[in-house]
Amino acid sequence: PVLCILSFLQECILSGIMSVNGKKVLHMDRNSYYGGESASITPLEDLYKRFNLPGAPPESMGRGRDWNVDLIPKFLMANGQLVKMLLYTEVTRYLDFKVIEGSFVYKGGKIYKVPSTEAEALASSLMGLFEKRRFRKFLVYVANFDENDPRTFEGVDPKKTTMRDVYKKFDLGQDVIDFTGHALALYRTDDYLDQPCQETINRIKLYSESLARYGKSPYLYPLYGLGELPQGFARLSAIYGGTYMLNKPIEEIVIENGKVVGVKSEGEVARCKQLICDPSYVSDRVTKVGQVIRVICILSHPIKNTNDANSCQIIIPQNQVNRKSGVCCGVRQGRCSASLRVRCGTTVETADPEKEIKPALDLLEPIEQKFVSISDLFAPTDLGTESQIFISRTYDATTHFETTCDDIKDIYKRMMGSEFDFEEMKRKKNDIYGEEEQQ
Repeated sequence: PVLCILSFLQECILSGIMSVNGKKVLHMDRNSYYGGESASITPLEDLYKRFNLPGAPPESMGRGRDWNVDLIPKFLMANGQLVKMLLYTEVTRYLDFKVIEGSFVYKGGKIYKVPSTEAEALASSLMGLFEKRRFRKFLVYVANFDENDPRTFEGVDPKKTTMRDVYKKFDLGQDVIDFTGHALALYRTDDYLDQPCQETINRIKLYSESLARYGKSPYLYPLYGLGELPQGFARLSAIYGGTYMLNKPIEEIVIENGKVVGVKSEGEVARCKQLICDPSYVSDRVTKVGQVIRVICILSHPIKNTNDANSCQIIIPQNQVNRKSGVCCGVRQGRCSASLRVRCGTTVETADPEKEIKPALDLLEPIEQKFVSISDLFAPTDLGTESQIFISRTYDATTHFETTCDDIKDIYKRMMGSEFDFEEMKRKKNDIYGEEEQQ
């Protein structure tokens, strides 16, 4: 093969893109499933085993095979980069999606709905009457903002003016700043306040455009779990001649003269010119950049103050819990089970991560069962220029796939020497979708 892949979701997407582009791809995975840490675990009994919990799930949780539980839960922004990748490659034909019912924000110990319509904004108790007017002006400014048209800047320099100064321009108070930065722009920390405002304005525009597509919230979710995403791109790769091998133990990445030449598995070497892999395969070429705690909770009741939503996101801005980074919860009801699955996550800041996530867990009580994981975050120290080994980053604590897509675009640029172009992902006109479509 020209290209070997050892996989997270990033690698699965890249294997599909590279196959469409005519590269000869061999995709190997030590696991028995696609996507590595981005997989969905089924049946429920396997989740208990994975977290070394004694016994079996109680009968009240229903049949184990009716569950798909994501190890690293994230939502898709309806107008975001991953949805564009799915649409351009037409991988959407293999997946069913559901719109998340609402987005909520934590303030002063209570949960409030993030307004999704002008009527909701006027009725919301998140802001006072005069604050609402100022906030509306701010949103109109953001909607009209065009980084290529200086007439829309209104005295703001998008590359120099800080977001803190933009908030001052519209006289927005701290509570509004909190929920705008964390529930709309989806930042985990307040570092963005003193950085140029262009990135934040674009993030809020993405939220608004995503919200406009379906109305309830800006988030989408694969009906059968996030494990559907790597499988969809694996199928795309296979249609274009890519070869997949699951359950393949990786014994060695073969290097000659400082450059990758193959991957050794079960005594055989698959030779290649380039290699894409996640950090777990090349521990000597990555560095630890932090930790993240994730807690999967199973509940038998809806969360208070969410209008009994079967699916939603709850953002806890860090100022509300005296932290450097915020805490996020995602809620999704099982397709065949009456129980709710809730996933909470945040970047670890102390030696007691579970205590850090307690404000989120308190909102969920009583909890039937919880599964706690603390993961190291890694970034590549080898950019692949010489070695031709291209390493992805570990999944961060964000609740969406935008940073994952940024990583995909970065790997693509390092491999190909050119900017990522969505047009490159389009299938060929005489594509073969499979036997079903041919009949």
